Amino acid sequence: MVRAREKDACPGALQTHRAADGDLSRIRLPGGAITPPQLEVVAQAAIDLAASTLELTSRGNLQIRGVRDTAAVADLLAGAGLLPSATHERVRNIVASPLSGRHGGLCDVRALVADLDAAVQRDPVLAELPGRFLFGFDDGRGDISGLGADAGVHALDDSTAALLLAGRDTGVRVALSSAVDELLAVARRFVDVRGKHWRVGELDDPAILLDGRAPTERPGGTWQARTRPPVGWIEQTDGRIALGAAVPLGVLDAQVARYLAAVEAPLTVTPWRSVLIFDLDEGVADVALRVLAPLGLIFDEDSAWLSVSACTGSPGCAHSAADVRADAGAAVDPSIAVHRHFVGCDRACGSPADAQVLVATGDGYRSREAHP
Repeated sequence: MVRAREKDACPGALQTHRAADGDLSRIRLPGGAITPPQLEVVAQAAIDLAASTLELTSRGNLQIRGVRDTAAVADLLAGAGLLPSATHERVRNIVASPLSGRHGGLCDVRALVADLDAAVQRDPVLAELPGRFLFGFDDGRGDISGLGADAGVHALDDSTAALLLAGRDTGVRVALSSAVDELLAVARRFVDVRGKHWRVGELDDPAILLDGRAPTERPGGTWQARTRPPVGWIEQTDGRIALGAAVPLGVLDAQVARYLAAVEAPLTVTPWRSVLIFDLDEGVADVALRVLAPLGLIFDEDSAWLSVSACTGSPGCAHSAADVRADAGAAVDPSIAVHRHFVGCDRACGSPADAQVLVATGDGYRSREAHP
């Protein structure tokens, strides 16, 4: 696919998007990580200056809609440390195994996320990356590699990883200690050769980004996409507790977000529109669960809400043929096992890779089998 425009219009907090319901501000959270004070700032900004809700995105970011004063929101976010670079804010797109270092996985990738984020911001060339370019770190459990990040690594043990392009194993093996440098090199080459392409998978031959490096293993392997987040009571390796809370249709009331922040524990927004609260002792975890569950957060891994998602739809998106969130909510059915994603038009925004995508026609929905 060749895009008509060289630069995409992917929004940030400085370059916002003018939607049907007002300006949309998107806040990048590398690895999904956000501190309680930062979440409090975002929630208060939504209450005071926007639509009083936070949307969780399929890349583990946050966005607020209906922003009435974009400059004021940007100032609040900058003061909270959520806009560390004005030139690179839209390209800090990094997803990582959200439970890494705390539960499961072959290694801890959290430090790699921080190192890559800092390195991207230092590199003036990478300010020219499209806002849709995505980096990925999978700690070996296979949750992130299925998302099809443009440039990623998948841990094979605690020291070695497969280098991935557009979610496919290139056959090239790299040391985890050099993973950040490897991803930076791929990203720089993409800037050089991309033309009007926005994603690595749009290139005729993504292997051009390997700069002539020959694979040592069979290339082409992929990982199954996941749609269900880790939810409920999760015992960490250190004996403390993590709570996984799914957010129905990814729309989090700003006041509920303030309750999450009030737990005063590390937080991560996942690419499956959920929130993880970490490092809790059992007593605090029990109280938090009792407070948060009645507020609409989902802690039950068998909940039918985990099998349905939707784009923004009407009235927020002018392209939408229906209020898809309302329709998705009405269609929640525990007897249907397949994940269904309701969208208002053929753009199919936010579609999980292995979901049944249902496109609004103005007179019901039709199935779109292929992921865009």
